[in-house]
Amino acid sequence: MPAGKMNMEDVEAFRKAQRADGPASVLAIGTATPPNAIEQSSYPDYYFRITNSEHKAELKEKFKRMCEKSMIRKRYMYLTEEILKENPNVCAYMAPSLDARQDMVVVEVPKLGKEAASKAIKEWGQPKSKITHLLFCTTSGVDMPGADYQLTKLLGLRPSVKRVMMYQQGCFAGGTVLRVAKDLAENNRGARVLVVCSEITAVTFRGPSDTHLDSLVGQALFGDGAAAVIVGADPPFPRWRSPHSNSSLLLRPSFPTSEGAIDGHLREVGLTFHLLKDVPGLISKNIEKALVEAFQQFNISDWNELFWIAHPGGPAILDQVESKLQLDPKKMRATRHILSEYGNMSSACVLFILDEMRKSSAEKGFATTGEGLDMGVLFGFGPGLTVETVVLKSVPLQ
Repeated sequence: MPAGKMNMEDVEAFRKAQRADGPASVLAIGTATPPNAIEQSSYPDYYFRITNSEHKAELKEKFKRMCEKSMIRKRYMYLTEEILKENPNVCAYMAPSLDARQDMVVVEVPKLGKEAASKAIKEWGQPKSKITHLLFCTTSGVDMPGADYQLTKLLGLRPSVKRVMMYQQGCFAGGTVLRVAKDLAENNRGARVLVVCSEITAVTFRGPSDTHLDSLVGQALFGDGAAAVIVGADPPFPRWRSPHSNSSLLLRPSFPTSEGAIDGHLREVGLTFHLLKDVPGLISKNIEKALVEAFQQFNISDWNELFWIAHPGGPAILDQVESKLQLDPKKMRATRHILSEYGNMSSACVLFILDEMRKSSAEKGFATTGEGLDMGVLFGFGPGLTVETVVLKSVPLQ
């Protein structure tokens, strides 16, 4: 064979050598929120006062009912009363305010992501120089260079780290990032992928509207938070010195179910969003199709055999999914807990739920990270309407 040339057998051997031998696994998880906690019970009074809308008494009563039905106890927000008073256009419903919002999120989204990532790296226990890939996801603002670049500098990662930036995906993206991280880890031997989802509602906060009630629904649900996971294949054994162990990832692709059910648009007034009233119904009608597609190869058809990590888009979604699939109410315990304590944090939510489940599994003495069960499902629901389905395998707690 002439020097410098490779035959097909050599090419295939080279490709195989580049791939990991085992499945992708979550090696560590970290979460973070802004320090500003908002109690849901007092939020309607605060929201209508800060937006100068107290004269809209009937609308305020509607908002109070939304907050009461949300099943949220508290949320965290970067926006404080002081910040909002300094930026009155952000408090209006239709005032141009994108510049002010961008000035906030371009700085704060990477900073919050750094806090979550630092916790994940600390739990991982390895030098951050071993991170080979960075995958950053946010629906909160856009910029160039992106939040991935800013986080690389904030964390002091190697300049050669391979970066992927995902903007404007919405609430299903917590599943999407795991799917992409799996592909990166399994197709690049030795890869260690830092995944960060960071969301701040400064881009969506706005005053109430009598005619756009779905916007008001969002004001009652959304909170700020960031979550980070480190994903790798073929982790060295033994690696796990903490009972907070990992979940192997076998991922399924997303599929659209109903165009226009949830959408968002970046405008001069910020990121506006629109919801059809029957989003819970659309999800519940399609949820079993996603489960069958994902689990038929494992011969699983009893959905109570799985542990559940479902994006908490709102209590109605969880209620209708439970009813449709006849799930034991305990299946949504971790999801409902995160909804109660943090609200809907968009893409970061399912990673918070992963963290909650593994910790509660250890505290309650379960044998595995999935509350004693072998396999589970992670669902992301978001714009499109898109359902992102992730098959999870739990591991023994050590």
